[in-house]
Amino acid sequence: MSEHEEEKLRLGGMALGNGLLVHGPTHWAAAIRTRGEIEVASGRKPKLKALDAVPGARGVARLAEAFAVIPLVKRALPQARLPLESGRVLAATAGAMAAGAALKRRGGVSGEAAAAGISILPALVALRAGDLAAYHGVEHKAIAAYEQGSDAADAAKEHDRCGSNLVLPMLVSNVAGAALLKRLVARPGPLAGAAVSLASAGVAVEAFIWAERNADTPTARAFRRPGFELQRAMGTREPTAQQLEVGRAALEEILRVEGAA
Repeated sequence: MSEHEEEKLRLGGMALGNGLLVHGPTHWAAAIRTRGEIEVASGRKPKLKALDAVPGARGVARLAEAFAVIPLVKRALPQARLPLESGRVLAATAGAMAAGAALKRRGGVSGEAAAAGISILPALVALRAGDLAAYHGVEHKAIAAYEQGSDAADAAKEHDRCGSNLVLPMLVSNVAGAALLKRLVARPGPLAGAAVSLASAGVAVEAFIWAERNADTPTARAFRRPGFELQRAMGTREPTAQQLEVGRAALEEILRVEGAA
């Protein structure tokens, strides 16, 4: 690895309905377009360092940190449109929760699998509405351009480190965990179900980390393939030049605040 590559920050992000949120090692930065203008904000990320050395738990901690940033973004940029804010997405969420609960009551692995599959419906509805899928493409293209030293317009709209790579392992581990729980406990309660969900997230994140560290192996490529196809088919859309401009503004801001840090 060259000295130039070693200096690159490890960035992540989340698409907004009208912009982009980027995570750096210690800070976040967001840019949105409102009434034709670009608004930018940034701040320090909350950190849960106590779990950094605990496999499984550290992945859940990183997810918790990412979610903890969202209210900070909304406070700094009140006009930022979050992915789950629309009425259509809220209705899909309520419907998925009701359907999932009914399927789980049926019992069996098939019921758990169907409930897990339905749980991704709100995210799919969000991606098909408005500009969220385009800004998801902006996220990938902006970060890839930074990592590769290229222009965002020329980068692919799919990225190997996308959270879509977590979808299948989380579903599989959740179904397996729920099936095991029902074999061990006659009537598992809500707390036990929540524990299984957290454990599933931890397992999925550890698998994600392993795949990133072993990116060139056939197993890692197979792990990423379902997420890549999900991105290609419905998770991302080619952004416009104006949307890419918003992505560049978010990227410039995260590099500025991380450099200052």
